Amino acid sequence: MRPFTGRMVRVLAAGGALALAVTACGSQSGSDTDSGGGGGKAPLVFGTTDAFGTVDPSGSYDNPGWEVLYNSAQTLLSIPPGGSTPKPDAAEKCEFTDPKTYTCTLKKDLKFSDGSPLTSKDVKFSFDRMLKIADPNGPSSIFADQLASTEAKDPQTAVFHLKFPDATWPFRLTTAAASIVPDEKYPADKLQPMGNDKIIGSGPYKVTKYDPSQQIVLEPNANYHGEKKLSNSKVLVQIYKDEKSLKSAVESGEVQVAYRTLTPTLLKDLEKNGASKKVKVVKGSGTGIQYVAFNNKKGPFAKKEVRQAAASLLDRKAIASGVYNDTVTPLYTMVPKGLPGHEEKFKSAFGDQPDVAKAKALLQKAGVSTPVTAQLWYSPDHYGEASADMYAEIKRQLEAGGLFKISLKSASWEQYKKDYAAGAYDGWQLGWYPDFPDTDNYLSPFYAKNNFIGAGYGYSNPQMDKLLTQEKSTPDQQKRQQAFSQIQTIATQDVPLIPLWQDNMIAAVRDGVTGVKDTFDPLYTFRFWLVDASKAQ
Repeated sequence: MRPFTGRMVRVLAAGGALALAVTACGSQSGSDTDSGGGGGKAPLVFGTTDAFGTVDPSGSYDNPGWEVLYNSAQTLLSIPPGGSTPKPDAAEKCEFTDPKTYTCTLKKDLKFSDGSPLTSKDVKFSFDRMLKIADPNGPSSIFADQLASTEAKDPQTAVFHLKFPDATWPFRLTTAAASIVPDEKYPADKLQPMGNDKIIGSGPYKVTKYDPSQQIVLEPNANYHGEKKLSNSKVLVQIYKDEKSLKSAVESGEVQVAYRTLTPTLLKDLEKNGASKKVKVVKGSGTGIQYVAFNNKKGPFAKKEVRQAAASLLDRKAIASGVYNDTVTPLYTMVPKGLPGHEEKFKSAFGDQPDVAKAKALLQKAGVSTPVTAQLWYSPDHYGEASADMYAEIKRQLEAGGLFKISLKSASWEQYKKDYAAGAYDGWQLGWYPDFPDTDNYLSPFYAKNNFIGAGYGYSNPQMDKLLTQEKSTPDQQKRQQAFSQIQTIATQDVPLIPLWQDNMIAAVRDGVTGVKDTFDPLYTFRFWLVDASKAQ
């Protein structure tokens, strides 16, 4: 079981205490200052194997894209490092003026990195275009169920009209998907082309080079008006094609921080031998999860009994220990341990050891011929090289009783996400990093009719939708807990996907680098501005 720190207890307990009555968010008088700009500091050289695609907030819905957005754009509200509640970012204050109306007053004199003014017109434009584009791999599902319309009441006042009272709405405004873009520079009905001068935000950094094949450069944004102080003079994101190269880079000092992803074997070696090369492994709380998603509409997993049979055959402990050296924890619900409402329903329904007899009975009852022939897909350039080992282990477990015949396939992330959304896969690897620290963020994105996975997933259950709306609409924590429990029960009956494990945030860092630990919290994002590499060895 993953260590459960006191800090995490405070964060998650507070995150579960949502209440419409206390969601007025205002900045403290006199606390708002401009960026320090990183003067006198050294550049941060950051290494990763992550695959970067679009960083247009209407199209980006993955960890690498959001990492760039969190550092280069502003949202009306944000979650501070180690915090659990939304605080003003581009907004001076935000509040519910009635249960279905949320009003935000912008700070004065906000500007984008190109010098153009940021007003409520840009806020309205950003939300309108996201819902209009509704990119199949994008994050519009975060807002689509709740948001009826956005109004630019005056240049400094943006008003959100909701379809129903939503206790999680202020949290949704903290996500990178809510990043504000300029209405005169971004197209209203399609994604912004990516390029060195195409990414425009109002955050502490501006993107001055965007080459996802090699390097991304973020430099201080002289027009930034906010509270984030830069601890470095700029950030060079070096992109590596494999994890061994990334490990070598941090060992040689070519990069000062290596983050996402180093295999469990490489991390184990660095923990054992890194001191001699002036490298240490830094770990922190994280609530990232991985799961297997199924095509619920067509193919071998269209029948729920087949999905239930697969759930009966998985051994998560063997995956955690055999593939990940126990750097991950088996997960038996989509809600990570530590969040309110976590119940290990999959363990109750299917056990924690393979049960071939149960799987066989399920398939026989449904009239399914065996072995069930199916393809499972994974994406090593997005989820790390250990993905291949994990899916080899899953294939072994599913085939052990002779009930399944699995063919493994892999694809690059950019192609992969288009294909699964289009319904080209039977079953496939996916991971989730939280948009905001609330239990709903581990339920609605997967189980709502308007889920983020897309049409190729094809899951919909009206009873599930009703319960999800109920838990979002009430500030009563007891009622929310009851709904969370019912949702997780239905999830084990329908099995549209199978949760696998929960991880931590882990980086390899050169001696002398500070601030990495400060950005490791349940929000699961890397805040570059906190990291000081001036004394890196």
